[in-house]
Amino acid sequence: MRGKKVVVAMSGGVDSSVTAVLLKEKDFEVVGITMQIGREYEQDGRGGGEGVVEKAKKVAEQLGISHYVVDLEDFFRKKIINYFCKEYKCGRTPNPCIRCNQYIKFGALLEKAKELNADYLATGHYAQIEYDQKRKEFLLKRGTDLTKDQSYVLYGLKQRQLKHILLPLGGFSKKKIKQKAQELNLAVDIKSESQEICFIPDNDYRNFIKRQGLKRVNPGNILNKQGKVIGKHQGIMFYTIGQRKGIGIADKHPLYVIKIDKEGNTVTVGKQKDVYQDELIADNINWISKNKLKLPFKAQVKIRYRHSPSPATIMLLDKGNLKIKFDRPQWAITPGQAVVFYQKDTVLGGGRIVSTGIV
Repeated sequence: MRGKKVVVAMSGGVDSSVTAVLLKEKDFEVVGITMQIGREYEQDGRGGGEGVVEKAKKVAEQLGISHYVVDLEDFFRKKIINYFCKEYKCGRTPNPCIRCNQYIKFGALLEKAKELNADYLATGHYAQIEYDQKRKEFLLKRGTDLTKDQSYVLYGLKQRQLKHILLPLGGFSKKKIKQKAQELNLAVDIKSESQEICFIPDNDYRNFIKRQGLKRVNPGNILNKQGKVIGKHQGIMFYTIGQRKGIGIADKHPLYVIKIDKEGNTVTVGKQKDVYQDELIADNINWISKNKLKLPFKAQVKIRYRHSPSPATIMLLDKGNLKIKFDRPQWAITPGQAVVFYQKDTVLGGGRIVSTGIV
């Protein structure tokens, strides 16, 4: 769009690089920006640090666009790393990508884009933003490639942010984006894929938490559903709902983690069927629309990124919290994860799961 300036969050990977290309093809004035979050968290082309900066610079040079680096190491540690560790210590399983989108990408980077007098910030997320003329507001929708759809991790965005965000990849499949990168011979690794947690290269979150200064771990009791002590755990931060491996208890049936209690410092285990629950309580609710929805209502609901949306009823509790009752029990509803509500392909909003039906 001639005359409009857009800052593209670049990691040196396929998605962000092709994002910049697509915007150039639409005659935007494109500027690249890369966040530096510390060498400790760097991995192959993802998660910040010098490697990412150098790769992003190469692509920017290849495309003939300006490139800036913003140092967010302290802010990233405060908002993401500290939060991540704290949640696990409280017996919850966080999704740091959601918080990163809220505070880093569409918080700090969006502010930097405004400082550069840009009209928009663009990222390589597979989701779509549309403006509804009738409702006079922006809608957040699922990406057309449902195998890569990332609308779940963007539920925390608000109208004031959506107004200044572009998501050029939302209407494409991952296959098409890779083909585009190959055709242009972009200086990116076509085969690499983003890891589940970008700042943990080996995906070993337990060792990561230990490295963050965890000096003391409090072992405790493992209980069965009847409350009887049947074993010992090594610290509640090392367990998550639905976990089967690493429990260390022999039983005639496979055992799964079904509850983690911070106050009692206990982990409760049960059979596979016990991992299924049909309700949850959520707090920290964010609604995409500025127009309030009438509760209760039915929606399609996701309880984690790879979860298929399932029908449920959303009910209002006190203090703005919500109760979600599923039509059918769901596997491993996990405190700390996000619950996100959909109406067809449109994201209505979401919140943080704080508890389930297990007492």
